[in-house]
Amino acid sequence: MRFDLVDLRLFVAVAEARSITHGAARSALALASASARIKGMEEALGVPLLQRERRGVELTAAGLSLLDHARIVLHDVEVLQGDLAAYARGAKATIHMLANTAGMSEHLPKVLAAYLVRNPQISIHVEERESPHIGPALASGVADLGLAAAHVVPDTLEVFPFCDDRLVLVTPPGDEFTSRRLIDFHDVLDRDFIGLSEGSALQDHIASHAARLGRRLRLRARFRTFDAVCQVVEAGVGVAMMPEVAARRAARTMKVAVVRVRDAWTQRRLVVCMRSYKALSRPAQQLVSHLRSSATI
Repeated sequence: MRFDLVDLRLFVAVAEARSITHGAARSALALASASARIKGMEEALGVPLLQRERRGVELTAAGLSLLDHARIVLHDVEVLQGDLAAYARGAKATIHMLANTAGMSEHLPKVLAAYLVRNPQISIHVEERESPHIGPALASGVADLGLAAAHVVPDTLEVFPFCDDRLVLVTPPGDEFTSRRLIDFHDVLDRDFIGLSEGSALQDHIASHAARLGRRLRLRARFRTFDAVCQVVEAGVGVAMMPEVAARRAARTMKVAVVRVRDAWTQRRLVVCMRSYKALSRPAQQLVSHLRSSATI
């Protein structure tokens, strides 16, 4: 097999567009050239990669497998190019990390700050994703590392525990729920909620569990930060669900109460995950060591 990077980029573009015509356009190739390259790949492999249909193409099982590998190869090439370019501009390396909402806003900032202070030549790009989407994204080569809820991370990834991240209910002072040690999630679904902004991975996670109970959260307002959410809860507008570490921090300066929720899905453990430690760049391996030493469990 003699695939080059142009072939792989073309195949990914065709797969994402579900069209050879549109894939060729995205790759700045003539349609005839793109078709010939796809056909050459199929002949080299000895299996069809695409199923041609009137309105486009669908990937065969072999095509889906090639798509996963192509994304990994292209990601690694981009990392290579980025690392080498960084040496030229003095930055030297960039690490791409995925994290759920709680990890990104509560657990990572101080830990990553300490690493960055000691490694001024390294940059870290942290992107928010919902925990169930982090494992598949790492497996497909989208990023280097992830911080996600342990129970949804695929067994194919390497992981180690980082911290516990319980979700709790935050209520206004004197609320009917404040006298209870534990509460069931379904007991609060008749209340107005204050939530995180549209696109928040954590807010989507909480909404999905309400949907499993056949209910929909009654959101009165949405804000970008946990502190802003707690300020509105303190005013008596509604209740909120958030990580206990954020809730306890807010309770030190605001008049809000924290109530634990009985449902098993609120008892979460966050783990650091990666495709392969050995395959990581040296700066990413150093970050993994730093995260291990900073773990609280």
